[in-house]
Amino acid sequence: MTSLDTLPVAVIGAGPVGLAAAAHLIQRGLPVKVYEAGATVGANVNDWGHVRLFSPWEYNTDAAARTLLRSHGWQAPPAKAMPTGSDLYEAYLKPLAATPEMASAIETNVTVTAITRLGADKVTSKGRETKPFVLAVSNGNGSVRRDLARAVIDASGTWTAPNPLGAGGILAEGEAENSRSIAYGIPDVLGRDRAAYEGKTTLVVGAGHSAANVLIDLAKLAERNPATSIVWATRGGNLMRVYGGGRADQLPARGELGSSLKALVDSGQVTLVSGFSVVRVRADGDQVIVEGETAQGSREVGPVDRVVVSTGQRPDLNLTRELRLDLDPWLESSKALGPLIDPNLHSCGSVPPHGHRELTHPEPGFYTVGIKSYGRAPTFLMLTGYEQVRSVVAAIAGDLVAADDIHLVLPETGVCSTSLPADGASASSGCCGGPAPAQVDACCVADAEAKAEGKSGCGCGPAKVPEKVAEPAGCC
Repeated sequence: MTSLDTLPVAVIGAGPVGLAAAAHLIQRGLPVKVYEAGATVGANVNDWGHVRLFSPWEYNTDAAARTLLRSHGWQAPPAKAMPTGSDLYEAYLKPLAATPEMASAIETNVTVTAITRLGADKVTSKGRETKPFVLAVSNGNGSVRRDLARAVIDASGTWTAPNPLGAGGILAEGEAENSRSIAYGIPDVLGRDRAAYEGKTTLVVGAGHSAANVLIDLAKLAERNPATSIVWATRGGNLMRVYGGGRADQLPARGELGSSLKALVDSGQVTLVSGFSVVRVRADGDQVIVEGETAQGSREVGPVDRVVVSTGQRPDLNLTRELRLDLDPWLESSKALGPLIDPNLHSCGSVPPHGHRELTHPEPGFYTVGIKSYGRAPTFLMLTGYEQVRSVVAAIAGDLVAADDIHLVLPETGVCSTSLPADGASASSGCCGGPAPAQVDACCVADAEAKAEGKSGCGCGPAKVPEKVAEPAGCC
């Protein structure tokens, strides 16, 4: 049998976290093979290239990757500047993939369709850890080859597996039949997709940063063409997670995103329908009507021309069906991470330091990293993925001292579950740092502070729509 030590570590996905894993493996002198389904590295990043992240460059590059790039003369972008997805690709991912060390390890236009152990299915236990991994690799022309690996790092992400419009986690009735009127994720409303939205009525469904970004884009479009109409539907009635902590947010652009969205709703530029769970979509001529359930009973929204589903993503688990995984039962994240990132319990944006031990599975040598390690949880920052792969690669190399030396401090959102009002309570009661003192004419603490300084307020009321900023693929 082939010795495990002579085989490469397989990295699935050539996005920011996958390339960071490869950079750490190269730095430690370990052989690596990177598999990317897209035509280029960062294919998913390019899909949301029009979006500006709310985290600056200093949070979006990896230390080992920077070292490799600098050895070839690369100059880092300004640390405090905030890149778009296109900036991230052009100034970081593309040159990183072009380094000789990395270029020889990356294969694009190939899809890993399944992973197993050589000669052992999921049931087989004897000698399992001594057998290499087998990756079924398709190049899209109908042929499938088998590649061997000593370990596997799955950084394939969740971008290509969006959650459906249906509130129950499955397609709403009529969702597939009316797919021509439905888009998922973050369409380029001001650019390539503009014709589909300008002068039209659009319903955006979702209560995360992706939905906020789409709504702000549509508001800008409406400023240019007043015939553009915007409706926003959320499943929950508590919007504090998306409205955020305002000036209390340690990422100012993230705080501004939520405050600006609240201003659009308060000013009537966006019509809000909260507590709306979609169950059905039906055609109405060239438009569609969306039916849902509310606490008051059934309700219809529409007719609308377009529906944008920004309800997050989920991991594709078909890839690992023959592996022994230990997953959180509802998030489908690594099980040890579940209690740390469960959105039912947490919203602060701060995740305790974690590394290879929290990312391991009963399948020795297999790790899920990046946003896929979070399953359906929406709180991921790239900085987290970079620390994950640093720890995982150190563990694969046998350097447990480095693998266990975890350092991860994330910028908090300024609004946590402990300060959130219950569904149905006033969303403004926790806005921008909490409620203002009763004797002050202000909507929140930040508003009161701003007015005390002689300013007009904190911006929670109607304001000019700012440049869009978001953290796509459920990241915040």
